[in-house]
Amino acid sequence: MMRIIFPLLVGIAALFAGNAAAQGATLRSDAPDSHTVVKGDTLWGISGRFLNEPWRWPEVWRMNRDQIRNPHLIYPGQVILLDRSGPWLSVGRRIGGGTRDEKLQPQVYSEPLGEAVSTIPLQVIEPFLTKPLVVDQARIDGAATIVATETSRVLMGSGDTVFAKNVRDDVQVWQILRPTRPLEDPVTHKVVAYEANHLGTARVAEFGTPATLEIVSAVEEIEVGDLMVPSERPSVFAYAPHAPAQEIDGRVMSIYRGVTETGRLHVIALNIGERDGLERGHVVALHRNRGVAEFKGEDGKETFALPDKRYGLGVVFRVFDNVAYALVMESDGPVVIGDMARKP
Repeated sequence: MMRIIFPLLVGIAALFAGNAAAQGATLRSDAPDSHTVVKGDTLWGISGRFLNEPWRWPEVWRMNRDQIRNPHLIYPGQVILLDRSGPWLSVGRRIGGGTRDEKLQPQVYSEPLGEAVSTIPLQVIEPFLTKPLVVDQARIDGAATIVATETSRVLMGSGDTVFAKNVRDDVQVWQILRPTRPLEDPVTHKVVAYEANHLGTARVAEFGTPATLEIVSAVEEIEVGDLMVPSERPSVFAYAPHAPAQEIDGRVMSIYRGVTETGRLHVIALNIGERDGLERGHVVALHRNRGVAEFKGEDGKETFALPDKRYGLGVVFRVFDNVAYALVMESDGPVVIGDMARKP
């Protein structure tokens, strides 16, 4: 696929001067003169070699939107150059394609789209982009339900036939799931939704009451009573990181795979979602409550609430009504259930 490669992400206008400095995008003191893009690089990681806060590169990029149409069209082999007289960054020719002294111009290359550099590691979040991760009570109540199997078998797999009720006649392909672990708000202690265990997909062979469906794929055994929801179109995460427009007050509600703490490049669920203004690409700052301290002095015992500690950043990549999933990108300590998520 033909792709036009434009000068990069942060590469761009003066990082110290004018609006860039005001917005907080500042150059690292140990920023290299150049970086050669390699397979596995992300825009967050590349930016981190040059900027103190790598998630701020879109703020600088927007200052030059006429030149930087799409910073995701950057490929392995290209060289990111730092000109300290500005300073600014730009994308040079790929290795073996010219010299640093050549005047940089937009270039046309033929590249598979899948090789383009992504914002964050897609291999980590890919399973979360296409599966129904969360179901609330309303979605459970409105779901179709498998009521019988053709051969009265208890467990079903790919190629088997099942019968289901409440199958809408405008939906051909369905996701099969089983609600599992309840997601409990760490503040109110109320169950706000259920994490869904994705079992497979089914295609309608004949509409009716009940409808007849063939199981197209199965990642786990399927049984009578399992739920079905309309299949979602595959989603590609290609969002530039940005801070929420408003203040947010969220908590880490759960950690994927049910562990009690986690760290960098792991998935967490927050107790806030679309209704709170969250959207994909939002960056959240992770804070930990340090608790209280008691001091015994001449005037008696005093109690002090210690300030919260900001210890990490996460990027929201999937949002539901009252739940959001984020990938931890930076952390100098463990992420624990109950930690706070705020506007950075």
